[in-house]
Amino acid sequence: MLTFTPITAADVPLLRRYYERCTYRLCEYTAGTKLMWSGYLHPAYAEARGCLIVRNCIEGAYCFDLPVPKEDGDVDGALTALEEYCTRTGLRPVISAVPEEEAARLVRRYPCLQVKNLRAWKDYLYRADVMASFAGRHYSGQRNHIHRFEKEYPDACFVELTPSDRERLEQFWAAYEGEFHKEAALARQELTEAKRLAEHLGEGWLTGGALRQGERLLAVCFAEQCGDTLVIHAEKALYSCPGAYPALVRAFAAHRAEGCTWINREDDARDKGLRISKLQYLPQELGAKFHVTVGTELDDLARVPTVETARLTLGELRPEDQKAYNALCLDDERNRWWGYDYRQDLQGELTEDYFLTVARQDFQNRLAVNFAVRLEGKLIGEAVLYHFDWKGGAELGCRIAPEYAGNGYGTEAFAAAADWALYRLGLACVTAKCYRENVASHKMLASCMRPAGEDDTFYYFTKTV
Repeated sequence: MLTFTPITAADVPLLRRYYERCTYRLCEYTAGTKLMWSGYLHPAYAEARGCLIVRNCIEGAYCFDLPVPKEDGDVDGALTALEEYCTRTGLRPVISAVPEEEAARLVRRYPCLQVKNLRAWKDYLYRADVMASFAGRHYSGQRNHIHRFEKEYPDACFVELTPSDRERLEQFWAAYEGEFHKEAALARQELTEAKRLAEHLGEGWLTGGALRQGERLLAVCFAEQCGDTLVIHAEKALYSCPGAYPALVRAFAAHRAEGCTWINREDDARDKGLRISKLQYLPQELGAKFHVTVGTELDDLARVPTVETARLTLGELRPEDQKAYNALCLDDERNRWWGYDYRQDLQGELTEDYFLTVARQDFQNRLAVNFAVRLEGKLIGEAVLYHFDWKGGAELGCRIAPEYAGNGYGTEAFAAAADWALYRLGLACVTAKCYRENVASHKMLASCMRPAGEDDTFYYFTKTV
């Protein structure tokens, strides 16, 4: 299973091995964004199938970036690893900041999903060659501002920032903060993080540029190149220097235009002033970020249904089942073949209603369906549909109390639950497994399903529509 490690500045070389060739064009797929907004994203990374997988935790909710491949990376294989991680940890695969050109991959892959495409988080994408020239009547306003700047600061020139500019940067930050008038918490946090990001100049992945007059910096910019896209993480200009912003934008684009096709000036985060400013530069397009929540067929199931067979009734667990259900769940001999020991996941005290509560919570979270198996109204076992694979498949297990074993009840209940899952719930595939030593379970599964392989521990079976 995937193991996620919190991202720190020490991980930038690893991140850049993936991001430096990334073609997604969005700011989320950069080392700078992970560092600048680590307090908000709480990012952690894992590697699988030649891909980088980043898990974010935003306001207590987990979401994942789309896997970023190296040259030989397998995105679909990495998604499989992510799905298995989510299944085992009880998380939904929520894949955020999916670039538009990759969204179709997820739509094809997942039968049940919800998609959001919020305007506020779209990145502003510009052609680098256009930004480097501001040619044409549409950019006459920008050129006029630049002319004013050049008239007032004729000696100003564009320079590439290096670690040797640290003292000049400190002086610039002091001057900029003296003119900074925004009160919004997000704007002030962005300024703080921009100053911290500047400390990474000289590490080879962060590019810095500035307009300098003598020893004084009038405007600064910090960016990171990923594939053919230059992502601008921060742009700051003294408010007392009219025209400095467009002059910096054009100069920095001209400095880097040969090495990139696109310039990403990131999103506007619903800030009215930023939106107006970014739109005035006439973006070629707004980079969509699809927010994909992957679900299962259980999401539309309002309650545990009732399924009738010749002798049995499968249905919802009820409070009056508590004693019989506890006996079933506490039967260590049965649990050995069930392949699950409740003690491994037990949290807190083992109360009388513990097992019923867990079963209800699993259904409320749409992680599993626990069917009570009843004979003449009495609970004699359960059938559980669980381990949904997010692609139309789930695993089915069945156990019968020992005093009712040997009468075919397990086979009858299992077959009914499998048919319900395929033909009523709408799954494409139901799987099951049994220990190699469990002759009775092997016989039952072989009568209901097709063999699907084996290993040193289990026999595997499957049933499809």
